[in-house]
Amino acid sequence: MEILESAIQEYLDSLLPARPEVFREMERLAEEESFPAVGPHVGSLLELLARSVRAQRIFELGSGFGYSALWLVQGMEPDGRIILTDRDAGNLQSAREYFRRAGLEEFAEFRQGDALNLLELEIGPFDLIFNDADKEDYPHVVDLAHSRLAPGGLLVSDNTLWGGRVVDPVPGDETAEAIRLYNHKLALHRGFLTVQIPIRDGVSVSIRK
Repeated sequence: MEILESAIQEYLDSLLPARPEVFREMERLAEEESFPAVGPHVGSLLELLARSVRAQRIFELGSGFGYSALWLVQGMEPDGRIILTDRDAGNLQSAREYFRRAGLEEFAEFRQGDALNLLELEIGPFDLIFNDADKEDYPHVVDLAHSRLAPGGLLVSDNTLWGGRVVDPVPGDETAEAIRLYNHKLALHRGFLTVQIPIRDGVSVSIRK
């Protein structure tokens, strides 16, 4: 299912701001390897959201090779710090190299392991948590993220529409069911105010009350 009509998507693409070559290189790599990077539309949103809360501490659940994290750092305060996480050591090494090339390595920590377990080890508070973890783990993120966010902090989550499959998941589609449950928990959670944005594959933005 296409979230937006192709003509609208093309129009939005034409409005994208210029971005450094390192971003374009990462976008080409993601396309070549069919890696689910968030893309420049969501990336620009991440930068905007980080700026909006003047983020100093950011935690990313599932960082891949660092594309979304670089966008977040673009909007982070000059004295800020971001923690990247991934199960794959190779992904983290690539992320570190891209951060080095962008001159931003000093603002980042790279941690290998299960993203939720790594967040549990943190005391917080964080100003922004970006959730792009394993989708089946999404329902477990809600309360954990709430406990680690500062009041007014943001929980931002990718893939919350999952190609439209959350509308009516087929039996046995555990991924779509997990994301559907996650969206439902966020909508009902008394500690969050959440909006769903139909951009790319769906992004939810939740502010901690």
